[in-house]
Amino acid sequence: MLPWDFILILLVLGIVVPWRGTVRIKRLLGQPALTGRQRMLLYGSTIGFQWLMVAIVLWRSLARNLSPLELGFTLGDPWRTALIALSLSLVLAANQFVGLSKAAQIPVGERGFLFKFTEKIMPRAPTEKLAFAALACTAGLSEEFLYRGFVFVVFARLFVESRSPVWAAAIASSCWFAIGHLYQGRRGIITTFVVGMIFVSVRIWSRSLLPPMVAHMCVDLIAGLYASKLLGPELQK
Repeated sequence: MLPWDFILILLVLGIVVPWRGTVRIKRLLGQPALTGRQRMLLYGSTIGFQWLMVAIVLWRSLARNLSPLELGFTLGDPWRTALIALSLSLVLAANQFVGLSKAAQIPVGERGFLFKFTEKIMPRAPTEKLAFAALACTAGLSEEFLYRGFVFVVFARLFVESRSPVWAAAIASSCWFAIGHLYQGRRGIITTFVVGMIFVSVRIWSRSLLPPMVAHMCVDLIAGLYASKLLGPELQK
């Protein structure tokens, strides 16, 4: 049986976070355009919320005797871990470039929800790009700790009597990660689930959160800092 605070955290991540994201995205898409100040406020509030969640979850994890090793705060063999992190980052970064390049070839009127969302929030000015870089690093660190660290361990403990608690926990934590991105629609949820399974599989294999953290940051940085160049002048407006 899970302790009450772990259950509460899972409910926040599985209900409050996707609800909050969906409401914010609908509000953003309902506006004709965002100013630089509005984008900076969006970045800042998201960074603050994610670090608040990390602080609370880390506090309750340590209070319930979840060890740093269980949560993935370990390097193991530093060279092997670094090589895994580099390889995963290169593969996912290449995939991100290919995806953005294909999106650039689609006529503007046919790019759909994700492009409209991207057009609203991607940084334009240098100061916005710096703030977005901070957001991308925050997302890489915080989301990997929350989903591949905490959520994965909680479900592994919950499924400890099953024959494959690790992989059952991997699937459950990836579902939680996908639900957290509910605002991206069906396609986004499926993609996020697949990415979550890749990250959690590498976390299990490497026994460290470092590789998925580094790869997550790289993917988000590419999406934010190079989207305007690859998707054309629409993002320069």
